[in-house]
Amino acid sequence: MGSRRGRIGMKKQIICINWGTKYGPVYINRLYGMVARNITPPFTFTCFTDNDQGVRPEVRCEPLPPLNAELPKHSRGIWGKARLWNAELADLEGPVLFLDLDLLVTGSLDDFFSRGDPDDVILAVNPVRPLERLGQTSIYRFPVGKLLPLLKAFEADSLGIAARYEFEQRFVTRNAPGGIKFWPRAWVRLFRHDLIPAFPRNYFEAPRLPRDAKVVLFAGHLNPPEAVSGRWTKRSEARSPAQHIAATFSGQRRESVVRHLGHYFRPAGWIAEHWRE
Repeated sequence: MGSRRGRIGMKKQIICINWGTKYGPVYINRLYGMVARNITPPFTFTCFTDNDQGVRPEVRCEPLPPLNAELPKHSRGIWGKARLWNAELADLEGPVLFLDLDLLVTGSLDDFFSRGDPDDVILAVNPVRPLERLGQTSIYRFPVGKLLPLLKAFEADSLGIAARYEFEQRFVTRNAPGGIKFWPRAWVRLFRHDLIPAFPRNYFEAPRLPRDAKVVLFAGHLNPPEAVSGRWTKRSEARSPAQHIAATFSGQRRESVVRHLGHYFRPAGWIAEHWRE
């Protein structure tokens, strides 16, 4: 249970970040729509971005916070998100809930603001590495300014830290002042890990949304648009089970037989019910 201090008086402040052309207004607008349908007002929704064109008026767009560091080019981590560790984020104060642009909101977000203490740093559990106790920053709550020591360390040696930790979420997990806490495992599910049935059931059963899931995360090149149509990446074709199995031996696969067979799932049409403005 959250503390009394956590349950009373915590502002519902949602933030996200966008730069470049990978996502853009479609993802921002749909994320706002999902949040608005799954939260009890009042709340604020702030997007830190380098381009506010096409963003719906309900979203407050702010310039990207400063980052005085060279971003690693070959790291798998999304280190540009370190901008959010600044001492100030526009005029926001206290706890903020960060959401990745490509996640799916499927249940109430209210509990993410009543859990724990306002000073807590709370991350999602990374189910892929259960022995490491690794958090995910696809959805995490932190007080504005508390992660400033991480920003200073990253700015002092960005390439070294990226090489050592690989992912920015591992850096936060290991170094957040005062340590971290986790959201209940049932609240946040990873689509590839939790929702796609294991082989060979993935050829017969479509991914299903657990009733207690509030947020569904996506990883790699598999995002909501691909999941709706049953494609592993943007470049993948939507195939029937027979077509995908046939591609195993026709020279069309680009990975091992085991990975190829496991990288199939039936279309998850229910995602479109959530991933919309």
